[in-house]
Amino acid sequence: MEEMTEREMQSVKMSTLYELRLIFTNGEKTEYTKDEIVELLDKIAMAKEQE
Repeated sequence: MEEMTEREMQSVKMSTLYELRLIFTNGEKTEYTKDEIVELLDKIAMAKEQE
């Protein structure tokens, strides 16, 4: 597996943050518990591993 450049790593970080933003802004909820946020983060991490 090739190593990622700093620029590629930054791009991945920003895209992940944007995914979170979309989940929160497009969701029906206006407030999330700590456990719900952790669950969302876990789902995103697992999806990234499968890419």
